[in-house]
Amino acid sequence: MRVITEQEQFWAGEFGNEYTHRNQIDAEHRQPFFRQILQQTPNVKTLCELGANRGHNLAAIASIHPEIHLTGVEINPTALAELQKVCGSGAIQSSIQEFQPKQSFDLVFTCGVLIHLNPDDLPEIYQKLYDLSDRYILMNEYFNPTPVELEYRGNQGKLFKRDFAGEFLSHHGDRIQVMDYGFLWKVLHPTWDNTVWTLFEKCTS
Repeated sequence: MRVITEQEQFWAGEFGNEYTHRNQIDAEHRQPFFRQILQQTPNVKTLCELGANRGHNLAAIASIHPEIHLTGVEINPTALAELQKVCGSGAIQSSIQEFQPKQSFDLVFTCGVLIHLNPDDLPEIYQKLYDLSDRYILMNEYFNPTPVELEYRGNQGKLFKRDFAGEFLSHHGDRIQVMDYGFLWKVLHPTWDNTVWTLFEKCTS
């Protein structure tokens, strides 16, 4: 039987509640980034965000392309209540590790979520990202060329930086290719927090 990590317990509990109350972002401010991504990923009809919190990313996407069917996966019940307002029955309470859907999605993405997971679980999660996607995968995370742990609001073992996209690319080899990547600099994009994003496409041959 799988053992629930301390990170999962942490984010499902009171700290996760507090984060949700703090983390209130105007979805309109995230439209430019997702418009850029969706312009490069034609014919996306189904989309899943792992670690969606209260749904500000999905709300931005819905405002651009309301016809896309949204699924948001969130471990914290307080955040889930807000997420349900954005994607209704598409809001699913689960950790990423425990998420076992019966469907796959045209586009699967994470935004500032892998940084908070137990690093030991990353190989499994990299595989899950690949398996869940029919075509596109987007990662938007803190970057460091080598793995490093940082203190997070007085807590240890809750914030990690590394080259997530590079590891993902190495994990899957020639089964995926990089479509685009960039840096969301907080100075110019204050709704983001100095993150590196990478857009992948699964290879068909």
